[in-house]
Amino acid sequence: MGPSYYLAFVFALWAVGIYCLATKRNMLRMIFGLEIMINAANLSFISLATGVPGFVDPLAHSIVIVSIGLSGGVSAVAITLVVYAYRQYGTLDIRELKRLRG
Repeated sequence: MGPSYYLAFVFALWAVGIYCLATKRNMLRMIFGLEIMINAANLSFISLATGVPGFVDPLAHSIVIVSIGLSGGVSAVAITLVVYAYRQYGTLDIRELKRLRG
């Protein structure tokens, strides 16, 4: 299988992530959309790491492993902030929280 199949799947994942960020108003769903986009970027990085057929660059795998760890930490902090916002305001709707600001 060539990298074109992987890149088509990456494009589909990227489109799902953009759709979640653009249309969803719930903060948790927005975080999930962001995580889908990060996973699409990691998959594209891995699929394009093959220079010569049969050889895969281990540096790409190392960078993706670090990226997965960092995105896990970022999503944990984001979910913690979402839980605190829900406890404080009782909603996860972005429009409601913007209305409460002023």
